[in-house]
Amino acid sequence: MTSDVTTDSAVDFDPFSVDFFDNPHAVYRRLRNEAPVYHNTKYGFWALSRYEDVAPAMKDCETYSSARGVTLDMFLDPEPRTLSAPLIIMMDPPEHTRMRKLVNKVFTPRAVTALESMVRQTICDAAAKVDPDSFDAVADFAALFPVEVITTMLGVPPADRQQLRQWTAAGLHREAGKLGPTQAGIEATRSSARYYYELALQRRANPRDDMISRLTQVEVERDDGTTTALTDIEIVGFCTMLGSAGAETVAKLIGSAVVTFAANPDQWQQLRSDRGKIPAAVEELLRYDGPVQYDIRYNMRDVHVRGRTIPKGNPVMMLVASATRDEAAFPDADRFDINRAHSGHNLAFGYGIHSCLGAALARMESRIALDVLLELIPSYDVDTAGLTRVAASNVGGWHNVPVRSSR
Repeated sequence: MTSDVTTDSAVDFDPFSVDFFDNPHAVYRRLRNEAPVYHNTKYGFWALSRYEDVAPAMKDCETYSSARGVTLDMFLDPEPRTLSAPLIIMMDPPEHTRMRKLVNKVFTPRAVTALESMVRQTICDAAAKVDPDSFDAVADFAALFPVEVITTMLGVPPADRQQLRQWTAAGLHREAGKLGPTQAGIEATRSSARYYYELALQRRANPRDDMISRLTQVEVERDDGTTTALTDIEIVGFCTMLGSAGAETVAKLIGSAVVTFAANPDQWQQLRSDRGKIPAAVEELLRYDGPVQYDIRYNMRDVHVRGRTIPKGNPVMMLVASATRDEAAFPDADRFDINRAHSGHNLAFGYGIHSCLGAALARMESRIALDVLLELIPSYDVDTAGLTRVAASNVGGWHNVPVRSSR
């Protein structure tokens, strides 16, 4: 394939900068147009930004390994500063294959479908606590219910659920220009891991009808061919991953939804008139402004892309949030359209072996949340002066979205 890139210096892509936190899509557009195979000499990473390159790379686990970390700071600062627990998203086959099969046993489609009444009640309860005339769509609503859902599944007592959300948010927070979490974030992650460790010990001694209890009872085949139960530390890894993703992804997506529909009120009214369009609206939101910005891999061999060679053993950033705005894959990609006829795979929940375990649950929560919001704020405005974005590792979205009902 011929080269169609300019020099790397043509684009300043710093994933730890305020500019990136506040407006990543402006950076992505320049990368796609000017440096689709980008090399950052300051941090030593490469980045792919076009759909045609990102999608197949996400599926190629033989070339691109996940074992060195899922965010850039994990790769650049590999010394663990928190309680270390194995994460399935940082495993390659065959270990990943064995662990994925194990979790699939307790995270089945039937089990997720059976949760719908609980999910709807949880979201309705959150909505009932806000003043529909004026509230923060994230801080007062979207940030609160997803953690209730996932921790209910895990078996966390109600009194502890929001504390886990706060620990997760602190662990993801980044300060502009600095690698890795803050000291407060490190301590928060340790606190969360210790909490899940203690809960795993309790459930192993006194099982209940929850996911942690089931994880204490399943067995996994090891590299030496033996079959053993999961260790408590392995269970902590599952809980940390599921709890973090379950708390953050939907919260960020709903915040972005409220902002996006405020800018496209005609489409909000379309949803009011036809709730059957909600699932398609969720897919378009994931494409247009999904929460996951990138996934990190490192290449196991030299890779040749668009006339450039990425040498073996480098961190490669798969810019999924850029790929889903690629004009070559999605016509008029910067236009939000709930009636869009989708083509290509929606990369927002990963692709290939690392596709998100909780994608069906996240879609369900998002669908129900939009349905509830359509009743709560049939017409509304966003106070743009009060909008604030999150500053996180590989997750984008809004921290505050103040809304006023205009009915």
